[in-house]
Amino acid sequence: MTLQATRDTSLTLIDVIDRILDKGIVINADITVSIVGIELLGIKAR
Repeated sequence: MTLQATRDTSLTLIDVIDRILDKGIVINADITVSIVGIELLGIKAR
């Protein structure tokens, strides 16, 4: 009888965040909503 390695493919949000923080991924996003050149909303996330 041989043992076969199995891998659980289901991920939780905690697992995803842990992997992102462990690898050191940097996400930089700038979102701007404007009408006729007037900025109504600006979001900057890092």
